[in-house]
Amino acid sequence: MRQKKSDSQPEAGPARRRLLETATRLFYEGGIHAVGIDRIIAEAGVAKATFYNHFPSKDDLVVAYLEEIDRAGRAAVAALPKQPPRKMVSAIMERISEAVVAGGWRGCPFLNAAAEYPDPTSRVRQTINARRVWYHDSLRTLLAEDGDPTPSVTASLLVALTDGLLESAYLDDAESVPALVREAVARLLDRR
Repeated sequence: MRQKKSDSQPEAGPARRRLLETATRLFYEGGIHAVGIDRIIAEAGVAKATFYNHFPSKDDLVVAYLEEIDRAGRAAVAALPKQPPRKMVSAIMERISEAVVAGGWRGCPFLNAAAEYPDPTSRVRQTINARRVWYHDSLRTLLAEDGDPTPSVTASLLVALTDGLLESAYLDDAESVPALVREAVARLLDRR
């Protein structure tokens, strides 16, 4: 059971932030299972006790890492200018382009983590699944508002397209993804 932080622990917030930032960088660069707790602790510049005070296990840190990325993604979608539903779908999908051409792209962090955590009942996979459900449901809602006759099917196709484009950007040419996103979304939405 985690203890409540007291006011006498001024480093609690910054230490947790450093741990998350360090883990985010290292997990994304090298893979979750390849990066040990000791390396994260050393590079974050915290004591082992501080780590375990914030994250009782490595899986707790992995879940926090994924939740942090999820929060940022949801906030980015929420910050998009309000537009008609079809344009919102396009704007959401175009976020892929922004992510992959920014540099240092090594694949989708959620798909990368899922590959390392094959057990669908693990907390890590449940965190990934929650993200995927939110993404699918966000697209489905917009598609329904746009009059799509099968919004859940179209949303599933867009999620699969997103997965493919995110990985293609890592394996192939990230610079080609913006044009692929525009073309794929236009073709898919025009044919429904």
